[in-house]
Amino acid sequence: MSFELVSKENNQAKINMTVSPEEFEKANQAAYLKNRGKFNIPGFRKGKVPRKIIESQYGKGVFFEDAINSILPNIYPKALDELKLEPVDRPDIDIKEMEDGKDIVIEALVTIKPEVSIADYKGVEVEKTVAEVTDEMVDQELEKSRDMNGRLVVIEDRGVQEKDTVTIDFDGSIDGAPFEGGKGEGYPLVIGSGQFIPGYEEQLIGAKSGDEVEVKVTFPEDYKAEELAGKEAVFMTKISEIKAKELPDLDDEFAKDTSEFDTLEELKNDMRAKLEESAKKNAESANRDKVIDAVVEKLVADIPEVMFETEIDGMIRDFDQQLKYQGMSLDLYLQYTGQDINSMKDQMKEEAEARVKTSLAIEAIKTLENIEATEEEIENEFEKIAEVQKKSVEEIKKAFGGESLEYIKSTIESRKVVDMLVENANFK
Repeated sequence: MSFELVSKENNQAKINMTVSPEEFEKANQAAYLKNRGKFNIPGFRKGKVPRKIIESQYGKGVFFEDAINSILPNIYPKALDELKLEPVDRPDIDIKEMEDGKDIVIEALVTIKPEVSIADYKGVEVEKTVAEVTDEMVDQELEKSRDMNGRLVVIEDRGVQEKDTVTIDFDGSIDGAPFEGGKGEGYPLVIGSGQFIPGYEEQLIGAKSGDEVEVKVTFPEDYKAEELAGKEAVFMTKISEIKAKELPDLDDEFAKDTSEFDTLEELKNDMRAKLEESAKKNAESANRDKVIDAVVEKLVADIPEVMFETEIDGMIRDFDQQLKYQGMSLDLYLQYTGQDINSMKDQMKEEAEARVKTSLAIEAIKTLENIEATEEEIENEFEKIAEVQKKSVEEIKKAFGGESLEYIKSTIESRKVVDMLVENANFK
């Protein structure tokens, strides 16, 4: 077999793959052996019909398609490797020449990774994100802990207020007729949480336990249940119980009850330390992102649209997998959010483009700087994964296989590229 690069322009390569008559005959014979059981010809047992008889009945090329399909997975990767092409999409295949006893010429038209250029990537100027923790932030964290440790107490001497938790029975109707999902009993609702239709919770404020309130609302135009969207509804709502959160005092006793510390001051100091550590990590991450964004701006490349589309498809697959872990399907998610797959793709497009450009920029710099992952770095990465998964390094390597090894190598190299860019960046 032999390969020829016919043309290469506009991110598309046309290649000719030539298969000798001998190689094609082997594939043709294999196709016959695979498919001979499908032919019924009088006078022959099923699966025992000679190839020449089948070809005489159905034509000389009866097995050609299967033969070509069996050859392609073998010769196409070899052609890409020999011609040093990196495809980003599936090829369009066309049989250019096919004649018994002569070379078979198969043409492939494939979209390839674009040529890129990038310069002045060292010393990019970015505004530095500084890790800062204020007294107000510590107080907010303390209030969160206080709120988490509060307890609900029944209220009987006043009406409903903002942030109260009320237990309600409700019965909804549209034009006097009940509708599906419009009725509930013993439902807990936090006033101001926005759980119910806009305007519903506000109309319960001031009502007392045992009161029945006629709540009038209009479903939003984009409501997920299309049959209710934009319609006016009336909910007869009974307040069964009102509860308010009683917060503990912020004192040394609070610290003893909720932490390992004896004083409130010690608890606040610990909260500050944790906030500072988190802020430091967030700042480092933000600065890395800023450097990457600045470097990507210097990328020059004519990127084929299919690369963005492929990235979006991958993002959707990942999101679908996350939903499955949570016990939800993508179809159900789209139904709940009132979206379709195309609108979701539109929302992901900007991030997908950023990811593709970032990948191309990092790959180009990695080549320019001759950055590679060492065996020691790869081994350390395996050890980290093994520690997290509580398995041996050998088990992790076996589970990962060859392709995953390349992924780990690429991940390390990309990280080293970004480290180099951050070290050389000019932070203002």
